Amino acid sequence: MNLFNVCWVYCQTVIRKNIKDERGASLVEYALLLALIAVVCIGAITLIGSNANTKLSTVGSKLG
Repeated sequence: MNLFNVCWVYCQTVIRKNIKDERGASLVEYALLLALIAVVCIGAITLIGSNANTKLSTVGSKLG
């Protein structure tokens, strides 16, 4: 067996072992969900904040 074959068998073993271990995949999925939720929340807060600012400015100018 030459060095290439030894390396190839080692790489296959490591890949097969890591494919069976799904803890890392779950962690990545939860991180992506958390990032998506954060982006949606920031967008919603920005939209609500600008709409509220516009409404309050309109009310304030009518009162003044």
